[in-house]
Amino acid sequence: MDYESMTEIPFDTPKRPTYHPPTRSDVFIEPPQGVTEREILMGFPAPALRTVAIRRLLRCAIISAEFALLAIFLCLGAVPTRADEPKPTPENTIHVTLAAPVAPQKFSRPMKFFVGDVIDRAGNAQPMLVTSARGGIFVDRPPVDIVRDALESSLKTADMLSPDAASADLILNVYLFHFGLAPSMGDLFGKIELAVAVKDPKNGKSQQISAAGTSISHIAMRKKNEMKNLEADFNGALNDAIRNLLRGQALHDAVTSATAPAAPAGN
Repeated sequence: MDYESMTEIPFDTPKRPTYHPPTRSDVFIEPPQGVTEREILMGFPAPALRTVAIRRLLRCAIISAEFALLAIFLCLGAVPTRADEPKPTPENTIHVTLAAPVAPQKFSRPMKFFVGDVIDRAGNAQPMLVTSARGGIFVDRPPVDIVRDALESSLKTADMLSPDAASADLILNVYLFHFGLAPSMGDLFGKIELAVAVKDPKNGKSQQISAAGTSISHIAMRKKNEMKNLEADFNGALNDAIRNLLRGQALHDAVTSATAPAAPAGN
């Protein structure tokens, strides 16, 4: 065999396929919310994911901090700020009293009254405080003492005050429901409101009556002038309240009912 005359047959060795790593465009990744396609192609998905997680953590931290601050403010608000409350001094107190005793009404027979309990039912934390404006303005005595003094002095002047409950024809137990300023359209509106239980010490029966007094004064530019106006205002309201009590029809009816003779028993 003539090997030299044989045509040489080329022998191609199989080639190993070239490896092409997948590009980012070959792999479908659902972009997170807020990440554009351009950012994905530029290699930003991972930072974007980290940013979303960081934002969530920051949002949670901010919310927690807000709740913590709110709790602190609530705790601070629950603690009374007694250091900021106005205090009575000789320079910011007014003297409330009757300018003259009130003459009580006359009854069918001489009557003696004893002033029993005088109880403050207004519920004020600072009963002597008239207003907290301008550093505070106060009355110089508790309101119950002011009312008791006005009532007893008026009865004593008319010789109608009993020294004790045992010798009294009737006992007056007073409940003070308002002593101070009332809502007003710009002026100072002083108001004193009383409820009085008229009790017969012999049979223990009682009737309740009420009386009130009001007065209006103007707001002044200077604190001293406003204190003078408030003093006159409350003196007028006190005079009205005691006059309406001692000279009112309600007391007359209560005394008449208490002193009426008992009806004869039926057969």
